[in-house]
Amino acid sequence: QVQLVESGGGSVQAGGSLRLSCASPGYSNRSKFTAWFRQAPGKEREGVAAIYSGDGRAYFADSVKSRFTISQDNAKNTVYLQIIGLTPEDTAMYYCAARVGFVPASEVLRPGTYYYWGQGTQVTVSS
Repeated sequence: QVQLVESGGGSVQAGGSLRLSCASPGYSNRSKFTAWFRQAPGKEREGVAAIYSGDGRAYFADSVKSRFTISQDNAKNTVYLQIIGLTPEDTAMYYCAARVGFVPASEVLRPGTYYYWGQGTQVTVSS
């Protein structure tokens, strides 16, 4: 059973930053996509960033690309999401998800693309 464990969420003031981590112990694959999604109350789950383990290629939603950075440490099977310039609109539960195999670029931020999901980590931004 593949397990994804998110951490790093918390409550921060607007303008602050956070680094979220997604660990996948034992789930190592050179052709793995890992993505971050977020879901605010009453809203649909939104893909914000993804990374391909093979070459580190990153994908971002247009709405966040200036403030979000995704990176990976393949030796630790961990993917990170760095967020700067947090605003109250970033308040949401953040989930990581993963799968192996080819994914068209148009699908990497779509929730239905992914097989495995973590439990989420809450990010709350106050003004």
